[in-house]
Amino acid sequence: MPDPFAYLLLRLRQDAGRTQEEQAEAINAVSGRDTMTRREISRYENFENIPTHHTIGHIAAACGVPIEELQREAKAARARKRKGHTNAGEAQDAVKRRTLLGGAAAGVSAAAEPWGSLAIALSKGSKIDSPSVGALIDRAAELHVQELNLSARRLQSTVESHLDAITATLPRAGEHERALTIAAGETAALAGWVAWDLGEHDKADAYYKVTSQCATTAGHPPLRALALTCSSYGASAPKAKLEFLSQAARDVRGHGNATAAAWVLGRHAEEAAAAGDEMGALRALERARFAYDFADHTSEQAWVRFVTPYRMDSLALSVYGQLGRPELTATADTAVDRLGDKLQQVVSMSPEKPRDSCPNMRLVVGCGNSP
Repeated sequence: MPDPFAYLLLRLRQDAGRTQEEQAEAINAVSGRDTMTRREISRYENFENIPTHHTIGHIAAACGVPIEELQREAKAARARKRKGHTNAGEAQDAVKRRTLLGGAAAGVSAAAEPWGSLAIALSKGSKIDSPSVGALIDRAAELHVQELNLSARRLQSTVESHLDAITATLPRAGEHERALTIAAGETAALAGWVAWDLGEHDKADAYYKVTSQCATTAGHPPLRALALTCSSYGASAPKAKLEFLSQAARDVRGHGNATAAAWVLGRHAEEAAAAGDEMGALRALERARFAYDFADHTSEQAWVRFVTPYRMDSLALSVYGQLGRPELTATADTAVDRLGDKLQQVVSMSPEKPRDSCPNMRLVVGCGNSP
């Protein structure tokens, strides 16, 4: 009979819907180090090894359970191991009845999906300081940068694992609750975009909804703009697309949002052109270009990194092409000149086109290479 603690670690992983390799990745996402392996997870679950006190903290965060309870179970397991037996009197059924899983900070057993866990965490309102908040926020920003160079398929598990880690910490964030909530929303939006890119549209919608919930909780309108603009790609009707983008444009007014405003307005121009509203499209494109003149996509929100000059060229080409405008040729020439020798192929950002092997949310210049 496996030791109850080993069985408990197995249950935590299974309730989170992860393989042993995915569990190792989730723990590494929390620790910020690539030291955990599938083999080590297997050793834990077969009671060959017991995680260190430090690792227990990472496992608790990755699985969304209270660290104190997991440490208590580990302490009991070490005592049993010293005695050379696994306390056969404690059956596995007793482990199933423990309160650890039911009392998880982020409700792992109640909501295994990352967006479900995040929604539960947002409703808790507990305020306990967490020393890892800063690292979690920095990691969320890094993932948006990595998105420029990694395919959706390679990125998905890493993003979702990090969302699990933020979710587990969020109810205990204390004075950092607002900043961590924003980071959670940004990570959820990236998870939604990755899911959409992989054809998992219902999953993407769930992520975008919880991103908007984070925006409301944190009082941070630009975060809602991110969710709305991403959602605009999947809206079924042109009117709905434009309504999403109009609201998003209002959400990114103000200092520090110039790049986000340029993207939102550029998207509005695209959809207006698709709807045949030439005047509206040209006006929105002009506003997008004006906003970009004041933008610095490398120093504003992490999620605007993809809005490069090449991306703005692609938005203009899309608008002029749909409208049959004479500016198309001159704009294309300017775009080619800007790309120079790096030009291999130009692929506009379009979720309808499969790009599993290419980076997402940007104008791609040579699949896999940042322009």
